[in-house]
Amino acid sequence: MADLKGRFGRPLRLGIIGGGPDSWIGGMHRGAAEMDGWWRATAGVFSSDAARSRAAGPRLGIDAARSYGDVTEMLSAEKARPDGIDAVAIMTPNDTHYPFAVAALEAGLDVIADKPVTHDFREACDLVARTRKHGRLFAIAHGFSSYPMTRYARALVRDGTLGRIRLVQVEYIQSGLATRIEDGPQNNRLRWLLDGQRSGLALVMSTIGCHAQHLACHVSGLNAARVAADVCALLPGRTVVDYVSALIEFEGGARGTFTATQAAAGGENDICLRVYGEKGMLDWSHRESGYLRLAIQGEAVRIIGRGDTFLPADIVAAGRTPRGHPEGLREAFANIYADVAQERMARALGDTPQHLAYPRIEEGAHTMAFIEACVASQSKGTWVEVAKLPLAL
Repeated sequence: MADLKGRFGRPLRLGIIGGGPDSWIGGMHRGAAEMDGWWRATAGVFSSDAARSRAAGPRLGIDAARSYGDVTEMLSAEKARPDGIDAVAIMTPNDTHYPFAVAALEAGLDVIADKPVTHDFREACDLVARTRKHGRLFAIAHGFSSYPMTRYARALVRDGTLGRIRLVQVEYIQSGLATRIEDGPQNNRLRWLLDGQRSGLALVMSTIGCHAQHLACHVSGLNAARVAADVCALLPGRTVVDYVSALIEFEGGARGTFTATQAAAGGENDICLRVYGEKGMLDWSHRESGYLRLAIQGEAVRIIGRGDTFLPADIVAAGRTPRGHPEGLREAFANIYADVAQERMARALGDTPQHLAYPRIEEGAHTMAFIEACVASQSKGTWVEVAKLPLAL
C-alpha cells in the first residue's frame, strides 16, 4: 500500500465538518485521519456559529482562508480551488448528518460520517442511492468493528472456521446517563443529546447501541431480519431512551441477543461480542481489544493476539505496534480512514480496488432499519421485521 501512496503523490485533502478545538470526537477523527499519512485536514467548518468557526481553524492548524463560516461556503470555495478537498468528515449533532452528507455527495465528494448517518431509514436509503449515483465512497465511523481482532473475527467467520452461525450475542454497557444529568448544568452537546428531535429515534441507539448492532452484524456477516425489543428509560422521569434490549432473528435463521444502555452505574464502555457456530465460538471484549478467544468444540481454547505472526497480512497491517504494546480506538478509526484512502487512490490510478472491510453506507442504512424495528416492536409488543434496502437503489 505504500506504493499506492507514492504513486498517488500526495495525501488526500480532508474537509472537517464539526469537531472544534474542544471536541473530543473532533480530535479523534483528525488524529486518526492523519495518523498514517493518507490524509491531511486542510479545510473545515468547526461550529454552527460562523465567527467561532472561522476563528477555530487556525487553532487546529488550518489555514484561516480555509476556515469557513458554514458548509455551503466551504463546499463552494473548495470546489473552485485547484487544491480543493477530496472528502469530508462529518462529526456534528445527529440531526445534521443527513443534510451535510447530501451536500457533500452532490458536490462530488467522498464522505466519512459519524453515526447515526440519518434520522431514519428513509433518509439512509436516499444516501445509499446518492452514493451509488455519484460513484462516491461513504464510510461510517464504527471504530469497534475496525480493530485488528474484530476484523480477524469477521475473517474467521467468512472462512467457515465456526461453521454455520447459530447464535450472536452483543452488549454495550455504559454509565454516562446513570444519573439525572438533565437536572444539572448542560453544555451545548448535552442540550442536543437530550432533545429527542435532534439526537434520534432512541438516544442510546444513536450514541452506543448502533455500534453494538453494527459489530454483531459486521462480524457475523448477517443482517437482522426481525426483532422483539424492550425500549425504555431506566431512570424514572427521563424522556429519552437510555436502554434497549432485543431478541434478534438474523437472516438465515441464526438467533441473537442485544443489550445497550447508558444508564448502568459503574459501566465503562463495556463491549462484548460472542459468535457461536456449529463448530465453535469467538469471544471478543473491548477491555482486551488486542486479543480474540477462539474455542472450537473438542479442541483447546486459543487466545489470538494482535501481531501474531500467523495472522493474514491485512490483519497485521491493521495494527501499528508489536504485540504487547497497547493500541486503541484512535488506531481503529485510522483503519477506516486508511481503507477509504486506499480505495479512493486505487480508483484514481485506474487500479482495481480491493473490497476493504470498512463500514459502508449500506450498513448504516441497515442500522437505521434496525433502530426503527426496535422502536416499533416496543410500541406493538410483537416481533417486527427489519426493513431491507429497496432493490431499485
